[in-house]
Amino acid sequence: MIGVIADDLTGAAEIGGIGRRHGLKSEIIIRGKCDAAADLLCVDTDSRSCTAEEAARRAASAARELKRAGAVWIYKKVDSVLRGNLVAEIQAIQQTLNLQSTLLIPANPCFGRVIRGGHYFVNSKPIDETDFACDPEYPRTTSNVLELLGAAKTQAVTVTRLAAPFTTSGIILGEVSSSKDVQQWAARLGKNMLPAGGAEFFAAVLNVIGPKSTIRPALPDLAVAGGSSKEPRELFVCGSTSEFTNRFVNEARANGTQVFSLLESAGENFSFTRTILHDLIENAISAFHSNQRVILTIGRPLIARRAIAQKLTAYLVQISVAVIAHSKPHQVYAEGGATAAELVRRLGWNRMKALKELAPGVTTLRLPAPESPLLTIKPGSYPGWPTIR
Repeated sequence: MIGVIADDLTGAAEIGGIGRRHGLKSEIIIRGKCDAAADLLCVDTDSRSCTAEEAARRAASAARELKRAGAVWIYKKVDSVLRGNLVAEIQAIQQTLNLQSTLLIPANPCFGRVIRGGHYFVNSKPIDETDFACDPEYPRTTSNVLELLGAAKTQAVTVTRLAAPFTTSGIILGEVSSSKDVQQWAARLGKNMLPAGGAEFFAAVLNVIGPKSTIRPALPDLAVAGGSSKEPRELFVCGSTSEFTNRFVNEARANGTQVFSLLESAGENFSFTRTILHDLIENAISAFHSNQRVILTIGRPLIARRAIAQKLTAYLVQISVAVIAHSKPHQVYAEGGATAAELVRRLGWNRMKALKELAPGVTTLRLPAPESPLLTIKPGSYPGWPTIR
């Protein structure tokens, strides 16, 4: 069994989807004990927004549990643009597993995310010149990777070129300009090193270390799974305010999909009365009477203030939970890490099986209860949803 420790739900689901791509039985754990029933266990520590000390404690606890469950090797999944408590969590896992060093490859060149000369670029732009600069919790205000990690004044992290020799301890962050670089880094992983990084590096390490596929990848009929209706009801919960989300929502609206936006309903003062929330819930429920697909979204503009962003996420999830309870959609599509995590926790979903990777980063999950909808999760910063039937 392979163990994965992720600091948020979208990261855990993304790795679970890669496991399914490789033919592995993959499960995502929110709460509960780890066990060896799956080939790949992805633990969501929900620690991105914690203090560094609490994040380290949760990461170390997850490492111990996975080791007890029989994990042959453990991977630390990190946010590809270095948000969260990466250094604290990696150091805690490395110490818990008694490993000498960590090879950290966070960049995902398949999405245009690369690290060159110690700086982070997204589609050839320094990351601080993109929408990531407006992240409400971890604004990317510099492209310097050591500063992004909070390690500029320490010797905890060493940024290294592919051709350069390794240090013998600590965290080695590898520069990456292409997918070929990611594969070459995976080939350089040592036995006493913790592999850590983004989804693309995990897939590369899996190809090097294994195990090989033990089952055939499931190809469920996503159009009817989770219910018997020939035209399943689909609820999209879009908690991201990224340009990708904005484009998806606008295109869906132009094609006749019913869209309900929090910011459009609240107005400029972000005023949410009980009446506004009640009306949004009732209108979304009513929309399912004549529509197969309904979208709930925060909307635009970009929200840079953390307190407001958290408030909007909470309202969006509150509305979504009510709509799910009443309309019982066959499939729920959740976009944005904080939104997906809050939705899953509010609904009490603690353990999920990965069914299929619809696209890189987009994974469909099955919940334990047979009457539950299928849940598909996508990070908000990733490109738009794939074509959904």
